[in-house]
Amino acid sequence: MEAAARGATEAGGVAIGILPDEDRERANRYLTYSMSTGVGQARNLAVACSGDVMVAIGGEYGTLSEIGLALKVGRPVVALGSWDLGEHVTVAASPEEAVAAAFAALGM
Repeated sequence: MEAAARGATEAGGVAIGILPDEDRERANRYLTYSMSTGVGQARNLAVACSGDVMVAIGGEYGTLSEIGLALKVGRPVVALGSWDLGEHVTVAASPEEAVAAAFAALGM
């Protein structure tokens, strides 16, 4: 998550972090805004519902949980070096391809 936040802010964008615990001090330094939830892994639902498209990068079971929740609430998912769930996700080979696929999922 830190690498994604760093890339976004260094490119002039905004990075919002939805944190699993109540300690905002644990947020990485590249976040523009952080939201402490205090709900642990249940914060994955907030992550899944907060965007219009999810781009999953790498990850382990927490990422798989977020992908499943995003699909459950009707959000398209793009996987970049992440879980390939066949027809349920769009697999991207590069960051540029992931961004293009995300915009395409939005009809842009």
